[in-house]
Amino acid sequence: MTQLTPDLLDGPGPFLLVPDAVLLPEGPADGHAVVVSGGSFDAVGPAEELIRTHPHLDPVRLPGHLLMPGFVDAHHHLTQSFGSALAFGEPSEIFRRVWVPLEGALDEESAYVAAKLAAFEALRGGFTTVTDAGTRAGVDVEVVASAARDAGIRCVLGLVCNDADGENPSVMDSAEKHLAHYGDDPLIHPSLAVSVPEAATEATLTDTARLAAEAGAVVQIHLNEHLAGVERSLVRHGLRPLEHLHTIGALGPQLLAAHATLLTPRELTLLADTGTAVSYNPVASAWKGNAVAPAITMAERGVRFGLGTDGTRGDGFRLADAAEFAQRLAYGLATGDSSCGAGWTWLEHATRGGADAVGLGARTGTIAEGLAADFLLVDITHPEVALSWDLPWELVRRGNRDQIAAVFVGGRLRLWSGRPVGWDGQALVRRAAELSRSTVGRAAITRVHPTSTAARERSTTP
Repeated sequence: MTQLTPDLLDGPGPFLLVPDAVLLPEGPADGHAVVVSGGSFDAVGPAEELIRTHPHLDPVRLPGHLLMPGFVDAHHHLTQSFGSALAFGEPSEIFRRVWVPLEGALDEESAYVAAKLAAFEALRGGFTTVTDAGTRAGVDVEVVASAARDAGIRCVLGLVCNDADGENPSVMDSAEKHLAHYGDDPLIHPSLAVSVPEAATEATLTDTARLAAEAGAVVQIHLNEHLAGVERSLVRHGLRPLEHLHTIGALGPQLLAAHATLLTPRELTLLADTGTAVSYNPVASAWKGNAVAPAITMAERGVRFGLGTDGTRGDGFRLADAAEFAQRLAYGLATGDSSCGAGWTWLEHATRGGADAVGLGARTGTIAEGLAADFLLVDITHPEVALSWDLPWELVRRGNRDQIAAVFVGGRLRLWSGRPVGWDGQALVRRAAELSRSTVGRAAITRVHPTSTAARERSTTP
């Protein structure tokens, strides 16, 4: 029997992989195997059965490994990677002071490198899909698509459709072309995006909803994220942002609401009744001072949601841990809920639930026959999870990116032991370091909080 090596699996397959366990929707299944062929799972089932029914394939034994779905990042900004640390210590609505000027300073090369760097980090953290909410850089969106494609990650690619300032009169023509352009692309899935509801006209908000629904795509909108944004909507419309979108018919299964941290009981009902999806971004809530979205209540009410990084850090295990931990602090401690959804809830919404939220539930997010072979091989012999009593909980609480042996997207090996396959990750990092300094240097960024070193000096000065 052959052992797993990068050379062995650096190809289109078919492969018969026999790990110790496979993480299925109902939980870990010992003694299971998968057949990967043509970029998809051709078969999933008991190992002995698949070995018997596929005698032409040499089983690749993977002792000490779990085969699990890749994580789905339901909300990202790939071209913001040069300034990730600029958000540390900053108050909310940093997009106005940091992200808009940073992305505005990107040229074609720097936008490509920034997006590929973010994709590289995501792969290292076990993400096989990232959902980009659209770049504000003055470059063609194909630059971002090329970066994701070259990195080897699946990408739901947003096109920004803001037009409230009247400077984008052909926005809907661009939206239609974008949705049609990537129909045959194996890794890029087009999406539309509006930064916040007030950034687009009501006509565009309803038209993007219609176009996306017809195309089976999603519209990404930052919604009910900041108190200031909620108050501006109340002043302008007499309604909260989510309520306003409902009145104009923009809610529905095609809408992916990013953050949704400030929800009333009525708004939770609207989300559930309309099938609108949410990206729950717990790390972003902590870093930017937002409220914590009531994800445990959303799960109970049947609201569709995935987990998103918002570009904070590309680590799927730490994201799942943060998702549970934030619910425990914000809601569980006050109610004595010691379970807070249990480990399986957060794994579910980090994988299958996330894929559903971003419009790819019929394509990825689950280890199942016919779906894309987007998966991880996780070494479960490390001390953090080796003494296993409840693997889903252990993956959430004690899993980390160091345990990820390999990342596959579309059946192809994309990352091995933290290093990309087929391209030079360290060369990319070096180039990103060079470009980021010049980019940040010419961007009109306004920070409220000093660096941690400067803050320490200021706090110790009499």
